Amino acid sequence: MITVRDIHKSFGKVHAVRGVSFNAPDGKITGLLGPNGAGKSTTLRVLYTVLKPDGGSADIDGADVVTDSLAAREKIGALPHGAGLYPHLTARENIAYFARLCGLDKAEVDDRVDQIVKLLEIGEFAERRTKGFSQGQRTKVSLARALVHNPQNILLDEPSNGLDVMATRSLREIILKLKDDGRCVLFSSHVMQEVAALCDDICIIAHGRVAIDDSIDGIRERTGCDDIEDAFVKAIHMVGPE
Repeated sequence: MITVRDIHKSFGKVHAVRGVSFNAPDGKITGLLGPNGAGKSTTLRVLYTVLKPDGGSADIDGADVVTDSLAAREKIGALPHGAGLYPHLTARENIAYFARLCGLDKAEVDDRVDQIVKLLEIGEFAERRTKGFSQGQRTKVSLARALVHNPQNILLDEPSNGLDVMATRSLREIILKLKDDGRCVLFSSHVMQEVAALCDDICIIAHGRVAIDDSIDGIRERTGCDDIEDAFVKAIHMVGPE
């Protein structure tokens, strides 16, 4: 479970996140939505433990992301937006390297990599160097790296960006399986159809603040909009820039 309490983060005069709070429970898919510049990626980077908040707190399964960042990091699998691969390593080598970074014993790495290659159906290109991979192949390998240590909490920043229809469909199936396994899945997306198809709960952020945080049905009811895209637009206009 991921808990965020009144997070603030500024970059110079830019107040990127202004008191964001929400919960992402186990066994559910929680969407983090908002227009460009709303503070989504900054919030996720705080949860990745790569940014320290100026105020507020957040924890991953009880581990504080600031005061106990190593423990928090061990409990998450992260797929940042634009995550790079080592181009001269094969897909399998990329995944195995991250397995070792995440603390897996050398003796168990090969078995775990085999499991994740099978789960994500990347055996066809597992032995190829990642230089020249398609966007779909790159995303699958990046996701494999995020999942190789079997984390309870999965953080995905626009994972379907640049994917074709078949790759997007495959990714959705994987995310739903993670939910069925009881994992906590938190992801950001600009694709409303994807949000409607996957999310149990949605936290919409605008101008660095939470505009609305509820289930999809709850958001529809509170905004008076049946269409989730219309509900999104109405919600972000509920929050002013100051």
